[in-house]
Formats: sequence, C-alpha cells, structure tokens
Amino acid sequence: MSFAFIFPGQGSQAVGMGASLAEAFAPARAVFEEVDEALKQKLSVLMRDGPEADLTLTENAQPALMAVSLAVIRTLEAEFGVGIERAAFVAGHSLGEYSALAAAGAISLSDTARLLKLRGQAMQRAVPVGEGAMASLIGPRTDVALAEEAARAGAEVGVCVVANDNNQGNVVISGAKAAVDRAVEKAKELGARAIPLNVSAPFHCPLMQPAADEMAKALAETAILAPRAPLVANVTARPTHDPETIRRLLVEQVTGRVRWRESMEWLAGEGGVTRFAEAGAGKVLSGMVKRIAAEAEATPLNAPADLEAFAKSL
Repeated sequence: MSFAFIFPGQGSQAVGMGASLAEAFAPARAVFEEVDEALKQKLSVLMRDGPEADLTLTENAQPALMAVSLAVIRTLEAEFGVGIERAAFVAGHSLGEYSALAAAGAISLSDTARLLKLRGQAMQRAVPVGEGAMASLIGPRTDVALAEEAARAGAEVGVCVVANDNNQGNVVISGAKAAVDRAVEKAKELGARAIPLNVSAPFHCPLMQPAADEMAKALAETAILAPRAPLVANVTARPTHDPETIRRLLVEQVTGRVRWRESMEWLAGEGGVTRFAEAGAGKVLSGMVKRIAAEAEATPLNAPADLEAFAKSL
C-alpha cells in the first residue's frame, strides 16, 4: 500500500482544533509552543479558546492550521514510529503546501510559522477589503471548462480567474468583486450554483501580485532543503524535490491556480497512491479525494484515536 500525506488549507480552522492532541501528546504540545515562540503570540490559546472571529483572520488561520498539521506529523513519528519517509508523497491545499514542506523537513517549523503569518498579512494588504471576492461554483455540471467560461465573462469587467480546481462539482473563482459578480451570473446561466465565499481577500488571482512580491523576498531569505518525501505542487500538479523549484513555485502559488483535482488524479494514477492521510484540522480534503479518486481510501487524522488507528493499519 502506497500512501500520501495531504494537508488542509484555509476554511478547515475551528476553535478547539488541536486541543485533544495537546492534551494527549507531548510532541504536539511542543509544536504549539514552538509556533507561539516563533510568532511571539499565544496562537495556541487562540486556537483552543477563540474567539472564532480572531482565529479566522487569515494571518492567524494560516499558521494555526499548519501547527495542527505538524502536531499530527510529529506525534505520529515520536509516539507511533511513523515517519514522513513512509509516505510516497506529500501535498497541501494552498497554505497546506507550507505544512507539507514543514512536515517533510524542507522548511523549519519556526520559519514556516513566520512565513505563513507574513503570507496572511501580505494577502490582506494586497487588496482593500470589499474590492475583491471569491465564489464557489458547485453542482454536477460544474467543471473547469464551465468555470473558465464564467471567468471569461467576468474578465470583461475586471480581473477574474479560476482560483481553485477542487474537484468535479466544486471550482472556485476569484478576482475583482464586480468581475466575480458577473462571472456568477454567467455560471448560473450555464447551470451551476454559486456560493459567495466569506473571505477577506481574492486569493490565487493576479490581484495578489503584491503579496507574491512580498513572499518572493521572504522566501529568498529562507533556508529550503530537499523534502524527505516529494512534494506534489499546487501550481504544477506534479512532484518535485528540488529546493529552488519549490521556492519558485511557492511564489507562483500566491497568484496561481490550486490544481487540487489534477494533483489527486496524478497521485492516484501515475503516483500509485491508494491511500490519502489528511493530517490536520477537519476532513475537507478527504471528502474531495473520494470525489476525485473513488477507489482510493481517505483518512482524516486529527484526534488521538485517529493517529493510533492509522499507525496500526500500516
């Protein structure tokens, strides 16, 4: 059996996430303490107690989600003897790509926390609140072709692109608010349903270029090593283990499309992966896997019992 670790992105956060891991395992507590120290912030208290509105802020949600993912990985290794090298590949959804790289030893935990704090702040600075928007196009007829046609209609009045190709039936568009509104109208004409997303900025579109520039500068000053398991990157949906390629793709990822469907198809096809272990908060990615690769097994790992059962199953 070949498995891959996958790491969730923004939207999977919830007050209380990681609390049961911290109560049960010293390695998880150590991760949260290291992240708090790196950020000079009691992020672990915010994660445990809220308020939810503060946890949901992009600059908090991104490092918090990474911290829970790393608590899972470090605990699996220290308590159950399941190291990251056991995985054939790692992949993460948007910010989860940073979690994947930290888990695989490519970027230190402290550096990853600081990069994600900056990434959240830079994304928020790039576009004033209210000027950008994102919308999820859903329904059985929704695919990339439909979303791209809708985005082209939106692009007639402003920036509008496909941001996240999550799975058949779930594609996200992003851009200037007026352009996304126009694209939503077109998507409905084409037979899709559209749900505006409650986000503070239009992620993964060209309007994020100022944030990409900030991240390019920060990443240029960050040590990146070859990951101990190859990373299947969002931008290319293909594996890489070259540090300089990873550095470049992390910059491109800020404005580029999250090719999640293609990544999972490659992993379940050419990659030979039969099982996906979702390390961190929630189970959003596990649901996506089942819709993309029906034959594959998807296992969320976010409670102590999940980790124990997973380790025993290997």
